[in-house]
Amino acid sequence: MYLSNRPPAEALEQAGSAAGRTGKVSRTVILLGIVSMLTDISSEATAAVLPLYLTIGLGLSPIAYGLVDAIYQGASTLVRLAGGWWSDRADRPKRVAVVGYAVSAAARVALLAVQSLAGITAVITADRLGKGLRTAPRDALIAAASPAASLGRSYGVHRALDTTGAALGPLVAFAVLLMLPGDYTAVFVVSLAAALLGLAVLVLVVPDLRPSRDLAVATTPTRPSWRLLNGRPMRRLMAAAGLLGVLTVSDGFLYLALQDRDDLAIVWFPVLFVGTNVAYLALAVPFGRLADRFGRARVLVLGHLFLVGAYLCVGGPINGPFVILLCLFLLGAFYASTDGVLVAATVELVPSSLRGTAIATAQSVVAVARAIAALTFGWLWFNWGRESAVLIISVALVLAVLVAWTLVRGLDSRAGAPQ
Repeated sequence: MYLSNRPPAEALEQAGSAAGRTGKVSRTVILLGIVSMLTDISSEATAAVLPLYLTIGLGLSPIAYGLVDAIYQGASTLVRLAGGWWSDRADRPKRVAVVGYAVSAAARVALLAVQSLAGITAVITADRLGKGLRTAPRDALIAAASPAASLGRSYGVHRALDTTGAALGPLVAFAVLLMLPGDYTAVFVVSLAAALLGLAVLVLVVPDLRPSRDLAVATTPTRPSWRLLNGRPMRRLMAAAGLLGVLTVSDGFLYLALQDRDDLAIVWFPVLFVGTNVAYLALAVPFGRLADRFGRARVLVLGHLFLVGAYLCVGGPINGPFVILLCLFLLGAFYASTDGVLVAATVELVPSSLRGTAIATAQSVVAVARAIAALTFGWLWFNWGRESAVLIISVALVLAVLVAWTLVRGLDSRAGAPQ
C-alpha cells in the first residue's frame, strides 16, 4: 500500500512530515473518515428515531429511557479496553477494527427481525459492543498515520467526516418516515446498507498499518501494561474526563426536553440531531487546530462550557426557534472541542506502542461516566421535573470545569508546537 520503494517506516515518516509541512492530513485519515461517515449514517439513522419510539411508541418513562440510554452509552465499555489491548498486543489495529465494524453491521441485520423492548435492547447492546471494539484501534490507526504536532488537526478532520455521516443519518430517517410514515423497517434497511458499505471500504481500501513495526518506535514492541498507563499525567487526565463525563447529559435527553417544552411536531424530531451535527462538522477542524496550538487538555476542559450553555437553553424560561438553534449550535461546539481532542490529549501522554490501550482507557472512562449521567438525569427529571434537573446538572458542571482545569494544569507540554 506504500507509494515508494522505501522501507515502511521511512515511507510513513516522510509522508507524515509532508503532511505536517503542507497542512494536509494523511490519505489513511481520510479513508477512515469515510468509513466512519458511512457507519454513522447507519447508526444515526436508527438512533434518531429511538428516543421517540421508546418513550412515545412504547410508553417508557424518563427513568426507563435513562436505563436504555445508559446501555447505549456504556455497553461499549465492556469490550473497549479489550479492543485497545488486542490491537496493541497484535500490532494489527485494522484487523481489530474490522471485527468491531462487522459486529455492528450484524446488529443492523438483527434489528430487522426484533420488535420487543428486550430485543431492541439486545441489538443496541451488540451495536455498542461493536463500536467499543473498533474505536480505539481506529484512532490508533489515525495516530500512526499522522505527524505528532498535528494530531488535533487529524482527529478534527476525521471527526468532521464522521459527523457528516451523523448529520446525514437523521436526514435519511426523516426522509424515509416522511415518505413512509411509521415504517421503521425501511429506515433499518437503509441503515444496514450504509453499514455494509462502510465495512467494505475498511476491508478493501484502508492500509493495514502496524504502528510498532512500521513507525519503528521501539526495537522490541512494548506489550500493553497497566503499569505503563498509570503515570500521574494519565491519572489526572482520566480524573478530569471522568468528572466532566458524569455531568454530560446525552443528546437524546436534551432533545426530549426541547420537544417536551416547545411541543415540537414528532416528524421534526430527527432534524434536531442534524442541527447539532452540522455545527460539529463546521467546528471540528478549527477546534482541532486550536487544541494543537493552545493545548489539548485545556481545550477539552473549556469545551464543556458550551455544554453548560446548551443546558441553559434547554432549562431556561425562554423558548422558540432561536433558542433551539442556539442549543444545537452549542452542542455541536461542545463535541467539536472535546471528542477528538480527548483522544489527541491521551495519545500525547503514552508511548506509541500503547496508543490503542490508552485511547480505550480514556473512552471507557467517558463511556461509564456518561452512563451514570444518563441514569442520574433520568432520576432527577422523574422526581424533580425537567427544569430543576437541568439546573442542578448545569451548576454541578460549572463547578466540575473549575476542578478539571486544576487537574489538567501542566499537561499540555506540546502546546504552541509549530504546525
